[in-house]
Amino acid sequence: MRGMDRRGALIGTLVLGLGASASAQTAPPRGTGPSQSGPPDPRETIDLWPDGAPGMPVEVPVETVEERSRDPGVADRAVHGVARPRLAVFRPQKPNGTAVLIFPGGGYRRIVIDKEGYETARWLVGHGYTAFVLFYRLPGEGWTAGPDVALADAQRAMRIVRARAANYGIQQGRMVAMGFSAGGHLCGDLATRFDLPLYTAIDDADRLSSRPDAAALLYAVQSMRAPLAHAGSRELLLGGNAGAALERAHTPALHVTDRTPPCFLVHAEDDGTVPVENTLEMRAALKARGVSAETHLFAQGGHGFGIGLAAGKPAAAWPELFRQWVLSLELA
Repeated sequence: MRGMDRRGALIGTLVLGLGASASAQTAPPRGTGPSQSGPPDPRETIDLWPDGAPGMPVEVPVETVEERSRDPGVADRAVHGVARPRLAVFRPQKPNGTAVLIFPGGGYRRIVIDKEGYETARWLVGHGYTAFVLFYRLPGEGWTAGPDVALADAQRAMRIVRARAANYGIQQGRMVAMGFSAGGHLCGDLATRFDLPLYTAIDDADRLSSRPDAAALLYAVQSMRAPLAHAGSRELLLGGNAGAALERAHTPALHVTDRTPPCFLVHAEDDGTVPVENTLEMRAALKARGVSAETHLFAQGGHGFGIGLAAGKPAAAWPELFRQWVLSLELA
């Protein structure tokens, strides 16, 4: 963990000029309904691409928020059509020096706002972490980068967080990526293909590494190959006629190297949506390359339990297990 990319040494000279005011940024995805009775939405955001995201489709996606909850006390919003990818920022009262960049799931069809995004961020903030929820572009919405479009956003997001670390009380070498379901695939992609050149640099932040210092993959989509692939995520990411080469390119376990950061893996064995073997395959790949893999498998939990839906089940232990795991790492 102490072998951070040498480009990190540049950070002290790059922060100036990167602190655009919050008022100039795009607001978080909005919606109406039950969510309005819950905790307030974050107000601070950071647009990833100041001059617009690269590779815009001819038909620009229209950002749409749907409220899926029928319980007036429980929010369960999801968004699709993100044309201005951005980070929603959650600041703790007393930063512990560690940042967590969150990639919510949604099968690459949508991005879950509350259950895996804001709910997780609020728990993390309560324990001193500075949390950033990424609203990334979806690969099935016509972007030029195709299946790499979400990874480009993830790379850019990690570089921005690294460039602005001092502004948030974050220490270099203490930046964790966390992803759920399809967001777990994106997290695994970032952990294994962080140095893949996917876009033209636009500012000094792009001189920094996008490698996370640690990565947490929760009930993650991982393999794009049958029989493990989650069919919906695979089709939206790769298209209906993807060949073996494209499947291989987007299966994180096949791209693990000794530079892949330590990983925290969580899955329920009764997951009927994303087979637990996705996580087992990732663990085996990490172990084969000598990369630390903290792995927790729960007999029951199903899919998409996040924090709230895990209540009362053994899987409810995962947030505290994650916290203890981060504390155990020798983060720089």
